[in-house]
Amino acid sequence: MPAQSALEHRWHSTTFRLITVYAVIFSLSVMLLLGFIGWAVTGDMERETDVPMDWQLIYLDSMPQEQLADAIHRRLEHERMHTNFYGLFSADGQHIAGDILKLPPELAGHRRGRTLEHTLVIEGDQHAPVVRAMAERMKSGETLVVARDLTHILNIRETIINALVGGGIFCLAAGIAGGLGLSVRQMRRLKAIRRVTQRIAQGDLGQRLPIGGRDEIDMLSHLVNHMLAEVERLMNEVKSVCDGIAHDLRTPLAHVRTLLAHIAEQTDKLDEAALSGLVDRARGETDGLLNRFRAMLRISEIGTLQRRGGFGEVQLETLVREVGELYEPLAESRTIELLVQASPVAPIHGDHALLFEALSNLLDNALKFTEAGGTVRVVLTQTPLGPQVEIVDNGPGIAANERDAVLQRFYRGESTRHITGSGLGLSIVSAIVHVHDFTMRIGNADPGTRVTIECWMKTLE
Repeated sequence: MPAQSALEHRWHSTTFRLITVYAVIFSLSVMLLLGFIGWAVTGDMERETDVPMDWQLIYLDSMPQEQLADAIHRRLEHERMHTNFYGLFSADGQHIAGDILKLPPELAGHRRGRTLEHTLVIEGDQHAPVVRAMAERMKSGETLVVARDLTHILNIRETIINALVGGGIFCLAAGIAGGLGLSVRQMRRLKAIRRVTQRIAQGDLGQRLPIGGRDEIDMLSHLVNHMLAEVERLMNEVKSVCDGIAHDLRTPLAHVRTLLAHIAEQTDKLDEAALSGLVDRARGETDGLLNRFRAMLRISEIGTLQRRGGFGEVQLETLVREVGELYEPLAESRTIELLVQASPVAPIHGDHALLFEALSNLLDNALKFTEAGGTVRVVLTQTPLGPQVEIVDNGPGIAANERDAVLQRFYRGESTRHITGSGLGLSIVSAIVHVHDFTMRIGNADPGTRVTIECWMKTLE
């Protein structure tokens, strides 16, 4: 039973099944090859043997009838290797001359070769092993038979076939041994992959499949690892959202509760104006909470990739100019110089509304954190890889150690905590860039911030 179980387990291995199928196909191919070689060699052998026998019949038939028997006798006297046989028979089949004692009934008298296997009767009561025979009925009515021994030719054919069989068996054994050796390596890789997947199934999302084979399994491992990284990122985002709700929303909710408690306690003591002020403050805090929840829902909607169905051709030059025209009045009201430089670029595949929202958030942030008299530039250029958008301001900038953190939800930089905001704007931009498979980098404009969006799809290594 254990041996049977081991065999059944091995049969369920794809590598073992492929090796078995390979062995069957190889064996059938060798059998067909041997059959073809045997048929081809035999046919060529018969043709090569028929030619000299045909010429001998023509030569003997050209002799005078009274000299034919002597000519056959002389040929037999000079025959040393006993490879040729001759026979002359009368019209009624009686033996006249030669070492072929009996006229083979299967021979026709019109010089057509035929292979006889141990049926030709020759002198000494012996049967020729295997011969190629040919007969001709002469004008006198007599029949002349010429035969040639094929033993040495058959030995050559048998040697060739035996060599092919031996070589085929050796190649098959070597192929199976090599395949089993390779299957052991593949099984080790698969066992390692299975161990890692079991750990992942137990909740350890930090595990990654082993890579290094540079084959189909390696390609699949790359894709699975990319998927695991994405799952881990999404899980971390869910955790960060929960933490953000627990920390960032606790204070505004406490303010709303406190304001409502004051309203309830002092309804009789406060006049209409004071009561209206408290209600307005409570409404403002509530609106802030609702805006934060809307922003988080918007990020979740973008992150689910449900908007890909609306992707189409987007003209970035037009899109950038539209965003610039929208924010030009706001820049003027804050005495900030807004410069839009949009060079002609190739169209991209994306969602116009989402990209408009991303650039709007970036430009709104740039104007928000730039002081009066500053400058904000929006630059669209064509690079060898694709279009690139840069939004550059000369505001306070973002510290190098905070450039990744500002993309997280609810994060507020140390230098900008005094400015009102939810800390979700850049998270929305990051989600939109991610759904397009673009790349966003935050750098230093010295002074200020430089946000670069590379509008071409990332590739997996």
